[in-house]
Amino acid sequence: MDGFAAVDFEFARQVLQRGIAALFVVAFISTLNQFRPLLGEHGLLPAPELLEWAHTSKRGRRLLRPTLFRYVRYTDRRLVVLSGVGIAVGAALVAGIPQLAPPWVPMVCFLVLWLGYMSVTSIGQTFYGFGWEMLLLEAGFLAAFLGSDDQPPSTVVVVLFWWLVFRLEFGAGMIKIRGGREWRDLTALMYHHETQPMPGPLSRQAHLLPRWFHRGEVLGNHFAQLVVPWFLFVPLLGLVVPGPVPAIIGAVAAAVVIATQVWLVVTGNFAWLNWMTIVLAFSAIGLPLRQAEGSVPASVEGAPSIVDGIPLYWVVVTSAVGALYLVLSWWPLQNLFARRQLMNAAFNRWQLANAYGAFGTVTKERIEIVVEGTMDEDPDAATWREYSFKGKPGDVRRVPRQFAPYHLRLDWLMWFLPLGRSLEDWFTAFLVRLLEADAPTLRLLAHDPFEGQRPRWVRAVSYRYRFSTRAEFRTSHARWVRDRRRAVMGPVALRR
Repeated sequence: MDGFAAVDFEFARQVLQRGIAALFVVAFISTLNQFRPLLGEHGLLPAPELLEWAHTSKRGRRLLRPTLFRYVRYTDRRLVVLSGVGIAVGAALVAGIPQLAPPWVPMVCFLVLWLGYMSVTSIGQTFYGFGWEMLLLEAGFLAAFLGSDDQPPSTVVVVLFWWLVFRLEFGAGMIKIRGGREWRDLTALMYHHETQPMPGPLSRQAHLLPRWFHRGEVLGNHFAQLVVPWFLFVPLLGLVVPGPVPAIIGAVAAAVVIATQVWLVVTGNFAWLNWMTIVLAFSAIGLPLRQAEGSVPASVEGAPSIVDGIPLYWVVVTSAVGALYLVLSWWPLQNLFARRQLMNAAFNRWQLANAYGAFGTVTKERIEIVVEGTMDEDPDAATWREYSFKGKPGDVRRVPRQFAPYHLRLDWLMWFLPLGRSLEDWFTAFLVRLLEADAPTLRLLAHDPFEGQRPRWVRAVSYRYRFSTRAEFRTSHARWVRDRRRAVMGPVALRR
């Protein structure tokens, strides 16, 4: 680092800009494919109804976060246009095209992604109520100030990325220590691989590893989240202590974070949470892509004011962002050490300087809601057929698929259903759509047993799922063992 310029972090900037933009592309594709059947004009929780409430209610106006649809009437067609713009702008940033222009150009592009996706999440209700949504937004805002290829990145902005990784990792570690006893007695990972929301192809193999290995996983997690994040800031010593040691320590800390996140990617499906953490951790890896000695970037040659290779106006802009974060960070800093720590909380309407965390407790038992339908008139004597979801467990022989960083929102909400005291309104609407054989809703599923025809009855039944042992698998070739618990809803039918 060299004063205002983080000259050794050009490689980090390239990974941050392109990686964050790529995840915005994934998020907008997910929105394009799923928002309309879930939240569109005829969705399970129609966004226009939320916007109408916000327009006519004082409380609604206060609670609704910033969204373009507050000023432009929501339609499904406009949602498609917004998603298309987000995909196109994100793809351009992945290709590095805006970064060839002056720094304000990639800034505008990232702010378009930030405001565009915030417009979606603000009306996304429970289907967008995940911590990685706000993480993507905050990362996108900070990425707007990383600058262009013809100048070094700003030290202030790079440090703000370290602060984001620290809040993300240390906050998650503190949530776990304060949470369930299983994190303190080192048993959490004996359950987690089996009970996590959406297991991946290797989750069963991870679950069947020895108990001593799972205890080691928990210890490694505590080390990576509670100890390692402090070392991300060591490269700042490079401003006063000559030599490569501070940068090496920061890079090693980043490598530990990346390694633990790769293990989570391999063993689960947490949308883009782990992928984003990997991208953000690269911010602490100092690997300069230096220009020729003595050269001056063409775009700044002859400019009236240059500070450490950065135009003065850009120093002012990034310093203002740093000052803003200095103020906004007071609340998340307090939260990190508060007795009642908040998890995945925003302290301002723009979702900057948030509190993060996940899995403060680990469920010990996996309960799945299985949805079934029948064409028979008499539900008591009917033959019931099961709807198949894309990601969540269903068929006991099916190998779980890898979907992350793509986010299957309906499947994730199905995991939360058994944890609540009552069924959610969206689930009742979902059953109605199945009775109507609504084509957009059926496209969210992996298989419709009635091939587009309307069933006479549908019902919801709970099952306990567990991974099969190696001996059970050799006998049955089933990856899951399940037993029926109780009827959750139904049978229900449409009125004739």
